[in-house]
Amino acid sequence: MSGLSGSGLEGLYQQLILEHSKARHGEGVLDHADASHHELNPSCGDELTLQVRLADDGERIEAVAWQGDGCSISMASTSVLVDLVAGASIEESLARAEAFRTMLRSKGAGEPDEELLGDAVAFHGVSKYVMRVKCAMLPWVALEAAVKQAAAAH
Repeated sequence: MSGLSGSGLEGLYQQLILEHSKARHGEGVLDHADASHHELNPSCGDELTLQVRLADDGERIEAVAWQGDGCSISMASTSVLVDLVAGASIEESLARAEAFRTMLRSKGAGEPDEELLGDAVAFHGVSKYVMRVKCAMLPWVALEAAVKQAAAAH
């Protein structure tokens, strides 16, 4: 077997999204959060509040937690986000959020930066479905707002 076909890879990505939507990483309340941001997607009812706590140096995201409910895409996206940004620098986390946004705006074209996005590349196929882009983007928008708020207060 010389690798995965496009449909095989797509199946793996769908599986990853399903797994993250069920086993939600970071779900809960964050003690001593530096900032919290609430986002709502009225078109499908996705809703979440994301909390961040910065490291003492103010340069790194020490911890992320969230509470919310919504479709499997938004919940999986939030779970993947937690894995990617907890412990990462603010700069790297915001770069990931921007790369994720660019990928979702691609309408399936191009190749996303797998090194930067990690498991978040699983959402590349979502970019073909305009009504689902907001679902996947919801936690990343909340992250950007919470991190900016936390950094300003730090």
